[in-house]
This record gives sequence, structure tokens and C-alpha cells, in this order.
Amino acid sequence: MTGRTVVVGLLAAGLALAAGAWWLRGEGAGPVTIDSIGDRVQAVPRGRLPVFAAKPEVAELYRFAATEGDWAASVPCTCGCAELGHTSNRACYIKAETAERVTFTSHAAT
Repeated sequence: MTGRTVVVGLLAAGLALAAGAWWLRGEGAGPVTIDSIGDRVQAVPRGRLPVFAAKPEVAELYRFAATEGDWAASVPCTCGCAELGHTSNRACYIKAETAERVTFTSHAAT
């Protein structure tokens, strides 16, 4: 392998990482804020994920909570956050939603 091949490979990997970060942040995504219990919160267009769901395994869980809402809402939370107002496992992922946007919470990612 030549030095040129290594440089081209590193540039391609860097571009792929930058594109992935841009896609995760998504156009129209709001800023990450901190809520009253210290969790990060971000509103994004429906179909996008928050920046704190960047790891593939975490992203899959957040995607599942967003797309399988009825099922996730039927599962009780087991982390003991009922005193925070969480009524189901879905509340550990999604704080609020409208037809166009989903406000995710980092509670499940921590």
C-alpha cells in the first residue's frame, strides 16, 4: 500500500464521518438543551435522530422508540424514573412530538 492510497483512504473516511454527523444533526434540527432533570433534549424533524444517538446501537433503540411508539408505550420503564413522570419505556426516549417533529431526551442514552 502506498502513502497516496493511505491518504486517499483517510480523506474518504473523514468525509464519510462528516457526512454521517451532518445527517444525524439533520437540517432543521434544534439545538441540544438541558431539561430540568439534567437530560439533554433535542427536537428534530420526524425521521431524524438526535445527536446523542450517534452510536449505531443507541441509534437503533431511538429509531425503534420513534417508529414503534405503541409497543414502546406499552412497556413499563424499569430504570426507576416513574417519579420523573415517565409512564412507559417510550418516555425515556421521547419527551414530546408533533406530526412534523420529535423531541428526544437523552435519558435512555445515559
